[in-house]
Amino acid sequence: MIPATPSAPVSFLASAAPGTRVVVRYRIEGGLTDALGELLAADAETCTVRTARRGDVVVQLSAVTAAKQVPPAPPRRGPRAGRLPS
Repeated sequence: MIPATPSAPVSFLASAAPGTRVVVRYRIEGGLTDALGELLAADAETCTVRTARRGDVVVQLSAVTAAKQVPPAPPRRGPRAGRLPS
């Protein structure tokens, strides 16, 4: 039997430093979903991504189909000119 080698996305997650902003695409029942945020940790089985919308998301590496580093989020825009804050 040939030993399994980690996929490129899993290798990336294993080597990325905690605090790196990443997007991780992974399989869920019924399709795929993404976790976008700060990589908190990765071990032999899982990675944890801190997202803005869902909090900390723990992803099984066996479900990961793609992963990459992404640039920092753009700064939030202020209120439009001519509009009074509510």
